Amino acid sequence: MPDDGRVDVMRVLTASDRAVLVEAADLAEAMRLNQVWEHVPGVIERVPGARTVLVRFDPLRTSADELAARLEATRGQDGPTAPVRDVVVPVHYDGDDLAAVAEQLGVSTEQLIARHLAADWRVAFSGFAPGFGYAVGDDPLFDVARRGSPRTRVPAGSVGLAGPFTGVYPRRTPGGWQLIGRTEAVMWDIDRDPPALLSPGTRVRFERATRARLSAAVQDAGRRVAPAVDPLRATTLLEVVHTVLPLLVQDAGRAGHAALGVSPSGAADRTAMRDANRVVGNAPTTAVLECVGSATLRFRGSGVAAVTGATGELELTTGSGDMRPIRHGAPFATADGDELRIGHPERGIRFVIGVRGGVAAASALGSRASDTLAGLGPAPLGEGDAVAIGREAVAAVDDLVVPRTLPASGEVVELEITLGPRDDWFTRTALRVLTEQEWLVTPRSDRVGLRLQGERALERAMAGELPSEGAVTGALQVPPDGQPVLFLPDHPLTGGYPIVGALTDRCLDLAGQLPPGARIRFRIA
Repeated sequence: MPDDGRVDVMRVLTASDRAVLVEAADLAEAMRLNQVWEHVPGVIERVPGARTVLVRFDPLRTSADELAARLEATRGQDGPTAPVRDVVVPVHYDGDDLAAVAEQLGVSTEQLIARHLAADWRVAFSGFAPGFGYAVGDDPLFDVARRGSPRTRVPAGSVGLAGPFTGVYPRRTPGGWQLIGRTEAVMWDIDRDPPALLSPGTRVRFERATRARLSAAVQDAGRRVAPAVDPLRATTLLEVVHTVLPLLVQDAGRAGHAALGVSPSGAADRTAMRDANRVVGNAPTTAVLECVGSATLRFRGSGVAAVTGATGELELTTGSGDMRPIRHGAPFATADGDELRIGHPERGIRFVIGVRGGVAAASALGSRASDTLAGLGPAPLGEGDAVAIGREAVAAVDDLVVPRTLPASGEVVELEITLGPRDDWFTRTALRVLTEQEWLVTPRSDRVGLRLQGERALERAMAGELPSEGAVTGALQVPPDGQPVLFLPDHPLTGGYPIVGALTDRCLDLAGQLPPGARIRFRIA
């Protein structure tokens, strides 16, 4: 080990059954490795972190062992030089944590502000959310501990500190960084090139803003959504008459955009998406609607539809007022004016509605998936909204799909996990607790993640902060309170809390159907 305490040996750690986390000596080495692995066969996506690179791979083309050997062979190679551009970000230094951070660092608030302004900041990598750039500076003062418990909502434009990094929240999201200010600058604009203002390689200079207050626009900065196809120009529509929660357009997601800070997102229950599309004659990943809770939908024009995923009462009322029950997983014909009523889910939580021809919403970065954390893709659909039905059918209508037995609230389900990459951050007792006790799915759960509650919290063996690193869908991230969060498709790409394990790929769809009140037992694969 070198005298500076860095890790001299590159370590390849298990991140899931389809991903590894490669631990480098430092940030510069991580950036180099990320660049030289760009064209390694079998690699789907790379997510660089402060001292790591998360590598997602296709198990049909390579394996963790093959990757480890290949990655070791890249040592000593030089990666391409990242482009450099200059950006100025005006900041109002009035963040909620400004005084506390100054005290933590042993300086006055004015000294903290002055040194933040004077430092030479460069964006090393993107993560967490689209447009969130991790900028590292040349002033050793900045090494700031994250909050013990993350805020559930951080306003768009908030300027924060965590570890050696500074960054700006592109839109309102949860977050655990220490907030020192706010800016009006739009961090993410999909119509801009590049979409992220703070893209990797950017040199950032912060300056003190002169205006006293932010414009109202900052409250939604970075939240550009792809509009649905104009309903007035479509011949076949699906209208939302009533819904408890907004419906979402989903498909297979947008993998491959980690460099922009964009997570794959996509259907929470991929099996239900494929089943719904198969029975109505669509390609497997054609866009569908995802519905949590009860809803009523009206068809404009004739067609074919099916409902899969969660199970509950399904009923079709024709334009003439006749009512008939609908079989779960079976295709049914629709005529102009028909209304589909979806009852409260009895098992599972997410209904999937497939329509022959697919949901014809506009795409963003090659996908029609609505990413609720990033605000990317089609806007959520509320009462009075409508989407067009496309013409993407590729096959004849198929037979019904036999409903899967999904869990109901109060029932226990077993989920398979792999340990790592940071299971060594927890005590042996904590690892036993992880698999021996049941974990309750709390109501504070959504497409970002399931917040779990156990009688015994997971106790750490290591204290301190973990530099930001990549996370996969299905990761079990553990905040300082010891109660895990199970990441679902709209999770942040990177985070600074240790990940004790991750679901195997075959358990992800089941996790996406767990309702509040369900209980989980984890089993190590």
